[in-house]
Amino acid sequence: MSGFHVSGDRVVLLTEDGVASGSADKERVHGERTPLHLAFSCHLSNSAGELLVTRRALGKRSWPGVWTNSFCGHPAPGELITDAVVRHAARELGLHLDPVDNALVLELPDFRYRAVDPAGIVENEICPVYRAVTDEVLRPDPAEVLETAWVRPEDLARAVALTPWAFSPWLVLQLERLAVPGRLTVEVAT
Repeated sequence: MSGFHVSGDRVVLLTEDGVASGSADKERVHGERTPLHLAFSCHLSNSAGELLVTRRALGKRSWPGVWTNSFCGHPAPGELITDAVVRHAARELGLHLDPVDNALVLELPDFRYRAVDPAGIVENEICPVYRAVTDEVLRPDPAEVLETAWVRPEDLARAVALTPWAFSPWLVLQLERLAVPGRLTVEVAT
């Protein structure tokens, strides 16, 4: 149906100081001149202390085939970010994520980045970073996720330090900020 959008098809546009200024079609906003918009990232760990990394599906428009954090996405206009986290966990990984039971915690409320992928697609986001804990069995959507791996934080840090090009730029930057004492136990060597 032409012109019809479900709530997840639009992103929240932001001014330079982070104030919502409208919305735009998600597919049309990501290009060579992507405006600043709202997103989120979530890092999942399990009861063994391992972190979930996912490899982006080859059909993804930006950074296809690279390894990244557990999942990420965009809240729809008017949607709480925590509701968007729950929605994307279900859609991308088949997980029932409960903000209370899974201890959903906002780790980096002001994370912001801009990066250009090899094809020229720009990501330009204010992207609060969450973490949660789950031991639930994953059921990834192949249109979103090519592979998954539970890894020890120190192994992830070593892999990112040795081959940063194999990982999404937002994961590389987030790991640097999350290495602060009291956050995820990840240290990225430079």
